[in-house]
Amino acid sequence: MKIAVIGLISGITGTGIGGLIAFFVGKNISNRILSSILEFSAGLMTSVVCFELVPEAVKIAGLNLTLIGVLSGILIILVIDDLVKQVDVIKNAKGNSGLLKAGILVSIGLAMHNLPEGFAVGSGFEASLSLGVTLTLIIAIHDIPEGIAMALPMKLGGFSALKSFLLTVLSGVPMGIGALAGAALGHVSEQFIGLCLGFAGGAMLFVVYGELIPESKRIYLGRMSSVGNIFGILCGIIVTMLN
Repeated sequence: MKIAVIGLISGITGTGIGGLIAFFVGKNISNRILSSILEFSAGLMTSVVCFELVPEAVKIAGLNLTLIGVLSGILIILVIDDLVKQVDVIKNAKGNSGLLKAGILVSIGLAMHNLPEGFAVGSGFEASLSLGVTLTLIIAIHDIPEGIAMALPMKLGGFSALKSFLLTVLSGVPMGIGALAGAALGHVSEQFIGLCLGFAGGAMLFVVYGELIPESKRIYLGRMSSVGNIFGILCGIIVTMLN
């Protein structure tokens, strides 16, 4: 239970710190800055998938299971995407419904991402205290920009700052569930963890290239947003290297 609580705190702290941006961003933010922030988030998430999730999944479970996980993640998010479009809160959004939908999908994708990360934390503590603490700190740090990627679109899409923040925090809850499972099972099936990582990677890739980047280009067409994407990728590489 202690490990589960540590995993839960780690998950909600990182995303929660990023989610605080909802209280500081107003509706009058310029399209150029908004587009650049969205592209930065997209670049960062791409790096996490390409340089952390997928390579780790291949190392753990092999290429075939990883590809199955990635394709499954894409298909599930496609289905969720269609369902989200029918939700009344999206149809009646006071702000940008496209941004709101993107924010909700990002939160779903990252919640899926946090579950296998929780497995890693729980298993890490079972292996050694130092490994568990290291994994907890790293995951909390790289959840901060991911929290920004969730809260910002939801706030500008019409949700209140408090609601955007709380939903962002909730996306970190699967970390605690995963940590509990990882600690309880000790050595979780490596194939299952690899499949989960691939699944989360596929879900996040669809959110990036199916929602965040198209929405960014719809808001603003210019070089500034592309620069934001590049910086996001570079920052993502640095974060994944800390792993």
